[in-house]
Amino acid sequence: MIIQLNKDISESQKNAIIKKLESIRYKSNEVRTQAGTYLVGIGKAVFDIREIGHMPGINDIHIVSDHYKLVSRKWKVNPSIIDLGDDVRVGEGQFTVMAGPCSIEGEENIRLTIDHLAKNNIWIMRGGVYKPRSSPYSFRGLGLDGLKLWHKLARKAGIRIITEVMQVSQIEPMYDYVDIYQVGARNTQNFNLLDELGRVDKPVMIKRGISGTIDELLYSAEYVFSAGNEKLILCERGIRTYETASRNTLDLNAIPILKEKTHLPVIADPSHGIGIRDFVEPMALASVMAGADGVMLEIHPEPEKAFSDGQQTVYFREAENMYEKLRKAYELLNSWR
Repeated sequence: MIIQLNKDISESQKNAIIKKLESIRYKSNEVRTQAGTYLVGIGKAVFDIREIGHMPGINDIHIVSDHYKLVSRKWKVNPSIIDLGDDVRVGEGQFTVMAGPCSIEGEENIRLTIDHLAKNNIWIMRGGVYKPRSSPYSFRGLGLDGLKLWHKLARKAGIRIITEVMQVSQIEPMYDYVDIYQVGARNTQNFNLLDELGRVDKPVMIKRGISGTIDELLYSAEYVFSAGNEKLILCERGIRTYETASRNTLDLNAIPILKEKTHLPVIADPSHGIGIRDFVEPMALASVMAGADGVMLEIHPEPEKAFSDGQQTVYFREAENMYEKLRKAYELLNSWR
């Protein structure tokens, strides 16, 4: 169960609720977030919810059978919206595009991308400064110095930054220079990292693991939420299957399933999902129609010269056409609702 506590609850009132939970053999876990304080009750005993719901200090109480409770839509029916300021939001009711190169390559690359995004009314730029690469000999990013330069240029244009954090020690140095921390597919079950990101008052986007299930993605989000951070976004980025014709298999099934299971925003990453430039657009459009709240795209002025993932990166001129189609598809979808 989830018990939402009043903001002005007294210690004696809270202790009385905890003792009541203990009396029905429920273990209570207190969770404090940016938005409020909750008691998450874990137990199997059947009880009358009215026994607890009337107690002083309780704002609301919900029975949630899912093991992931705080991210479940069973208690929070209204969708969560991530507000980045200046009318830049991620969540249901607006379609968000996040775009940029796989890797941040230098000042010229940053400037060209920022100009392209601003021209096309895209206000979140993706890019990696710490790159988890399969080969230790591949380009592994410009690090913190690259992030500082990127932040300086992006702020002047009103562009927000989403970039991957790979380990706990990077969280604090990156804090002043990112708007959304990204947890990559390889770190989705790095629970130490998830715990620490739960203590940060900035949004976190969690990508689905390479071989992870939908429920495992939700468990990962629960780690962050239960540690104190409600500002969460989920990303379907393709999973590893037996198919070899594409880099990964973009699981479009996951999008409507996640939208039903959780109140968190759901983003699709067709660039990694299929890994073939020519097919990024149709998969992005399919993601819109499946109900995604936005897409994350890899773009570059000259993909053949990109430091990483050039084969799945879209040319700027092709991306401009895609943005228009995505927005029209989203408008069409909304007209049917």
